[in-house]
Amino acid sequence: MAERRELYRSPNGDSWFLGREPANGNAFIIHQPNGPSGGRLAHIELGTFLSSDPKAPEHQALLRLIGLLVDVPPYADRTKENGPAQNDR
Repeated sequence: MAERRELYRSPNGDSWFLGREPANGNAFIIHQPNGPSGGRLAHIELGTFLSSDPKAPEHQALLRLIGLLVDVPPYADRTKENGPAQNDR
């Protein structure tokens, strides 16, 4: 059984999840349509999912989740890493 985390639930009841196969760690998208649409799960490869409609809210939710994995300090903190600012010299 794949592990999964909900990414987005649309107003009509469709749900999208980020799934991961525990045996090998491969990630994929699970789309579960609402009940009236049949509710049948579909597994979608990440590249296929992201290339289909990049402005869709479920895609934006995945990109936000990916962004949480990157720990980037605010701009002001990054200038300290690159040495003193021009005015400090």
